[in-house]
Amino acid sequence: MSQPIIATYGHGTENDFLLLFDPDNKISISASQIAAMCNRSQGIGADGFIRICKDGPHWFMDYYNADGSVAEMCGNGIRVMARYLVERGHRDEGIFPISTRDGLKHLRVPRDGDISVNMGKVQDEMDEISVTQNGNTWHGFNINTGNPHAVVFVDSLSQVGSLDRAPVVQPASSYPEGVNVEFVEVVGPDELRMRVHERGSGETRSCGTGTCAVALAATVKNGGTLPQSWTIYPPGGRLVVDLDAHSNATLIGPAVLVKDFDISDYLSA
Repeated sequence: MSQPIIATYGHGTENDFLLLFDPDNKISISASQIAAMCNRSQGIGADGFIRICKDGPHWFMDYYNADGSVAEMCGNGIRVMARYLVERGHRDEGIFPISTRDGLKHLRVPRDGDISVNMGKVQDEMDEISVTQNGNTWHGFNINTGNPHAVVFVDSLSQVGSLDRAPVVQPASSYPEGVNVEFVEVVGPDELRMRVHERGSGETRSCGTGTCAVALAATVKNGGTLPQSWTIYPPGGRLVVDLDAHSNATLIGPAVLVKDFDISDYLSA
Protein backbone atom coordinates (compact mmCIF):
# COMPACT_ATOMS: atom_id res chain seq x y z
CA MET A 1 0.00 0.00 0.00
CA SER A 2 1.40 3.41 -1.01
CA GLN A 3 2.34 5.99 1.58
CA PRO A 4 -0.19 8.79 2.11
CA ILE A 5 0.63 12.20 0.68
CA ILE A 6 -0.39 14.81 3.24
CA ALA A 7 -1.50 18.38 2.55
CA THR A 8 -2.29 20.86 5.30
CA TYR A 9 -5.28 23.20 5.16
CA GLY A 10 -4.77 26.67 6.62
CA HIS A 11 -5.87 30.26 6.22
CA GLY A 12 -4.96 33.91 6.75
CA THR A 13 -8.04 36.07 7.42
CA GLU A 14 -10.10 33.24 5.84
CA ASN A 15 -8.12 33.33 2.59
CA ASP A 16 -7.51 29.58 2.57
CA PHE A 17 -4.86 27.29 1.13
CA LEU A 18 -3.68 23.72 0.82
CA LEU A 19 0.02 23.34 1.60
CA LEU A 20 2.13 20.40 0.44
CA PHE A 21 5.58 19.92 2.01
CA ASP A 22 7.91 18.76 -0.78
CA PRO A 23 11.44 19.76 0.29
CA ASP A 24 13.18 17.61 -2.33
CA ASN A 25 10.98 18.82 -5.24
CA LYS A 26 9.90 15.25 -6.01
CA ILE A 27 6.10 15.53 -6.21
CA SER A 28 4.63 16.47 -9.56
CA ILE A 29 1.14 17.98 -9.55
CA SER A 30 -0.85 19.10 -12.58
CA ALA A 31 -3.10 22.16 -12.88
CA SER A 32 -6.15 19.88 -13.17
CA GLN A 33 -5.23 18.04 -9.95
CA ILE A 34 -4.82 21.36 -8.11
CA ALA A 35 -8.18 22.55 -9.45
CA ALA A 36 -9.83 19.30 -8.29
CA MET A 37 -8.44 19.66 -4.76
CA CYS A 38 -9.38 23.35 -4.51
CA ASN A 39 -12.92 22.77 -5.82
CA ARG A 40 -15.33 23.63 -3.00
CA SER A 41 -18.15 21.43 -4.28
CA GLN A 42 -16.29 18.24 -5.11
CA GLY A 43 -12.84 18.60 -3.53
CA ILE A 44 -11.32 19.79 -0.26
CA GLY A 45 -11.86 23.45 -1.12
CA ALA A 46 -9.33 26.30 -1.05
CA ASP A 47 -8.44 29.61 -2.69
CA GLY A 48 -4.98 28.42 -3.60
CA PHE A 49 -2.37 25.66 -3.46
CA ILE A 50 1.17 26.02 -2.08
CA ARG A 51 3.92 23.50 -2.71
CA ILE A 52 6.65 24.11 -0.13
CA CYS A 53 9.98 23.25 -1.71
CA LYS A 54 13.56 24.51 -1.89
CA ASP A 55 15.16 27.23 -4.04
CA GLY A 56 18.85 26.93 -3.25
CA PRO A 57 19.29 27.72 0.47
CA HIS A 58 15.80 29.19 0.85
CA TRP A 59 12.32 27.75 1.18
CA PHE A 60 10.28 28.48 -1.97
CA MET A 61 6.54 29.18 -2.18
CA ASP A 62 5.41 27.40 -5.35
CA TYR A 63 2.00 29.07 -5.51
CA TYR A 64 -1.06 28.26 -7.65
CA ASN A 65 -4.53 29.78 -7.88
CA ALA A 66 -7.60 27.61 -7.30
CA ASP A 67 -7.91 26.86 -11.03
CA GLY A 68 -4.32 25.57 -11.15
CA SER A 69 -2.86 28.66 -12.81
CA VAL A 70 0.47 30.02 -11.58
CA ALA A 71 0.63 33.22 -9.49
CA GLU A 72 3.66 35.31 -8.58
CA MET A 73 2.95 36.04 -4.94
CA CYS A 74 0.31 35.72 -2.21
CA GLY A 75 0.57 37.84 0.93
CA ASN A 76 -1.81 35.71 3.01
CA GLY A 77 -0.42 32.46 1.63
CA ILE A 78 3.18 33.27 2.48
CA ARG A 79 2.21 33.96 6.10
CA VAL A 80 0.41 30.60 6.30
CA MET A 81 3.47 28.91 4.79
CA ALA A 82 5.70 30.62 7.36
CA ARG A 83 3.40 29.44 10.16
CA TYR A 84 3.69 25.89 8.76
CA LEU A 85 7.49 26.03 8.68
CA VAL A 86 7.69 27.16 12.31
CA GLU A 87 4.92 24.95 13.76
CA ARG A 88 6.25 21.84 12.00
CA GLY A 89 9.83 22.47 13.09
CA HIS A 90 11.42 23.35 9.75
CA ARG A 91 12.37 26.89 10.83
CA ASP A 92 12.92 28.61 14.14
CA GLU A 93 10.67 31.51 14.99
CA GLY A 94 12.07 34.96 14.25
CA ILE A 95 13.04 36.68 11.00
CA PHE A 96 13.69 34.59 7.90
CA PRO A 97 13.23 34.78 4.11
CA ILE A 98 10.97 32.83 1.77
CA SER A 99 11.62 32.80 -1.97
CA THR A 100 8.72 33.53 -4.35
CA ARG A 101 8.25 34.18 -8.06
CA ASP A 102 8.25 37.85 -7.07
CA GLY A 103 11.62 37.55 -5.34
CA LEU A 104 12.76 37.01 -1.78
CA LYS A 105 10.38 38.11 1.01
CA HIS A 106 11.47 38.48 4.65
CA LEU A 107 9.02 37.65 7.44
CA ARG A 108 8.90 38.10 11.19
CA VAL A 109 7.27 34.98 12.63
CA PRO A 110 6.56 34.76 16.37
CA ARG A 111 5.57 31.49 18.00
CA ASP A 112 2.06 32.91 18.39
CA GLY A 113 0.29 36.01 17.11
CA ASP A 114 0.40 38.05 13.92
CA ILE A 115 3.04 37.50 11.26
CA SER A 116 4.54 40.41 9.33
CA VAL A 117 6.00 40.15 5.83
CA ASN A 118 7.97 42.71 3.88
CA MET A 119 6.07 42.69 0.58
CA GLY A 120 8.48 44.96 -1.28
CA LYS A 121 7.70 48.02 -3.36
CA VAL A 122 4.09 48.72 -4.31
CA GLN A 123 3.81 50.83 -7.44
CA ASP A 124 1.11 53.00 -9.00
CA GLU A 125 1.37 52.35 -12.75
CA MET A 126 -0.44 55.67 -13.42
CA ASP A 127 -2.71 54.11 -16.05
CA GLU A 128 -6.25 55.30 -16.71
CA ILE A 129 -8.40 52.25 -16.00
CA SER A 130 -12.08 51.58 -15.37
CA VAL A 131 -13.97 48.75 -13.73
CA THR A 132 -17.56 47.85 -14.61
CA GLN A 133 -19.54 45.75 -12.15
CA ASN A 134 -23.23 45.35 -11.30
CA GLY A 135 -24.23 48.02 -13.84
CA ASN A 136 -21.82 50.61 -12.43
CA THR A 137 -18.51 51.88 -13.84
CA TRP A 138 -15.77 53.38 -11.70
CA HIS A 139 -12.39 54.87 -12.59
CA GLY A 140 -9.60 53.28 -10.63
CA PHE A 141 -5.92 52.70 -9.97
CA ASN A 142 -3.60 50.24 -11.70
CA ILE A 143 -1.37 49.02 -8.85
CA ASN A 144 1.51 46.56 -9.17
CA THR A 145 2.46 44.57 -6.06
CA GLY A 146 4.26 41.85 -8.00
CA ASN A 147 0.71 40.81 -8.90
CA PRO A 148 -1.51 43.12 -11.02
CA HIS A 149 -4.39 44.91 -9.27
CA ALA A 150 -7.23 47.21 -10.30
CA VAL A 151 -8.47 49.20 -7.29
CA VAL A 152 -11.69 51.23 -7.26
CA PHE A 153 -13.35 53.22 -4.49
CA VAL A 154 -17.11 52.94 -3.96
CA ASP A 155 -19.53 54.80 -1.72
CA SER A 156 -20.72 51.48 -0.27
CA LEU A 157 -19.63 47.87 -0.83
CA SER A 158 -23.33 47.07 -1.27
CA GLN A 159 -23.03 48.62 -4.76
CA VAL A 160 -20.75 45.81 -5.88
CA GLY A 161 -23.33 43.02 -5.91
CA SER A 162 -22.36 39.44 -6.73
CA LEU A 163 -18.76 38.72 -7.69
CA ASP A 164 -19.50 35.28 -9.11
CA ARG A 165 -18.08 36.56 -12.40
CA ALA A 166 -15.00 38.66 -12.98
CA PRO A 167 -15.61 42.40 -13.25
CA VAL A 168 -14.90 44.01 -16.63
CA VAL A 169 -11.66 45.99 -16.55
CA GLN A 170 -10.63 48.38 -19.33
CA PRO A 171 -8.33 48.67 -21.11
CA ALA A 172 -7.69 44.93 -21.12
CA SER A 173 -4.23 45.65 -22.55
CA SER A 174 -3.18 46.94 -19.11
CA TYR A 175 -3.50 43.39 -17.75
CA PRO A 176 -2.36 40.84 -20.36
CA GLU A 177 -2.25 38.04 -17.75
CA GLY A 178 -5.49 38.95 -15.98
CA VAL A 179 -6.04 41.07 -12.89
CA ASN A 180 -7.19 41.04 -9.30
CA VAL A 181 -9.94 43.61 -8.68
CA GLU A 182 -10.49 45.34 -5.32
CA PHE A 183 -13.54 47.37 -4.33
CA VAL A 184 -12.89 49.72 -1.41
CA GLU A 185 -15.10 51.66 0.99
CA VAL A 186 -13.52 54.31 3.22
CA VAL A 187 -14.78 53.90 6.81
CA GLY A 188 -12.36 56.16 8.71
CA PRO A 189 -9.27 58.37 8.38
CA ASP A 190 -7.01 55.31 8.19
CA GLU A 191 -9.54 52.46 7.94
CA LEU A 192 -10.90 50.75 4.83
CA ARG A 193 -13.27 47.91 4.00
CA MET A 194 -12.78 45.88 0.83
CA ARG A 195 -13.98 43.03 -1.35
CA VAL A 196 -11.83 41.31 -3.92
CA HIS A 197 -12.18 39.17 -7.03
CA GLU A 198 -8.93 37.28 -7.60
CA ARG A 199 -7.93 36.07 -11.05
CA GLY A 200 -8.07 32.30 -11.15
CA SER A 201 -9.94 32.02 -7.83
CA GLY A 202 -13.03 34.27 -7.92
CA GLU A 203 -14.17 36.24 -4.90
CA THR A 204 -12.09 35.43 -1.83
CA ARG A 205 -12.47 36.33 1.83
CA SER A 206 -9.17 38.22 1.78
CA CYS A 207 -6.15 39.01 -0.41
CA GLY A 208 -2.78 39.99 1.02
CA THR A 209 -1.29 41.57 -2.10
CA GLY A 210 -4.71 43.16 -2.67
CA THR A 211 -4.64 44.91 0.71
CA CYS A 212 -1.20 46.32 -0.15
CA ALA A 213 -2.55 47.58 -3.47
CA VAL A 214 -5.54 49.11 -1.68
CA ALA A 215 -3.24 50.84 0.84
CA LEU A 216 -1.23 52.56 -1.89
CA ALA A 217 -4.34 53.49 -3.89
CA ALA A 218 -5.90 55.04 -0.78
CA THR A 219 -2.69 56.94 -0.07
CA VAL A 220 -2.57 58.31 -3.64
CA LYS A 221 -6.26 59.20 -3.44
CA ASN A 222 -5.56 61.13 -0.21
CA GLY A 223 -2.70 63.14 -1.73
CA GLY A 224 0.18 60.68 -1.71
CA THR A 225 1.91 61.45 1.61
CA LEU A 226 4.20 58.67 2.83
CA PRO A 227 4.83 56.94 5.21
CA GLN A 228 1.28 55.79 5.87
CA SER A 229 -0.42 52.99 7.78
CA TRP A 230 -3.85 51.56 6.95
CA THR A 231 -6.08 49.11 8.79
CA ILE A 232 -8.02 47.15 6.18
CA TYR A 233 -11.03 44.89 6.72
CA PRO A 234 -11.66 42.26 4.05
CA PRO A 235 -14.66 39.99 4.77
CA GLY A 236 -12.36 37.48 6.50
CA GLY A 237 -10.86 39.70 9.17
CA ARG A 238 -8.36 42.47 9.81
CA LEU A 239 -5.00 43.27 8.21
CA VAL A 240 -2.59 46.17 8.67
CA VAL A 241 -0.45 47.57 5.86
CA ASP A 242 2.45 49.90 6.67
CA LEU A 243 3.86 51.84 3.69
CA ASP A 244 7.28 53.38 4.27
CA ALA A 245 8.61 56.57 2.69
CA HIS A 246 9.68 54.62 -0.42
CA SER A 247 6.35 52.81 -0.92
CA ASN A 248 7.59 49.49 0.46
CA ALA A 249 4.76 47.60 2.12
CA THR A 250 4.76 45.53 5.29
CA LEU A 251 1.69 43.30 5.67
CA ILE A 252 0.70 42.25 9.19
CA GLY A 253 -1.93 39.67 10.04
CA PRO A 254 -2.80 36.20 11.38
CA ALA A 255 -2.07 32.76 9.95
CA VAL A 256 -3.67 29.52 11.15
CA LEU A 257 -3.17 25.83 10.38
CA VAL A 258 -6.39 23.84 10.65
CA LYS A 259 -6.23 20.23 9.46
CA ASP A 260 -4.22 17.66 7.48
CA PHE A 261 -5.64 15.76 4.49
CA ASP A 262 -4.42 12.74 2.55
CA ILE A 263 -4.43 13.90 -1.11
CA SER A 264 -3.13 10.65 -2.63
CA ASP A 265 -6.40 9.96 -4.44
CA TYR A 266 -6.31 13.37 -6.15
CA LEU A 267 -2.78 12.76 -7.40
CA SER A 268 -3.58 9.34 -8.84
CA ALA A 269 -6.57 10.68 -10.82
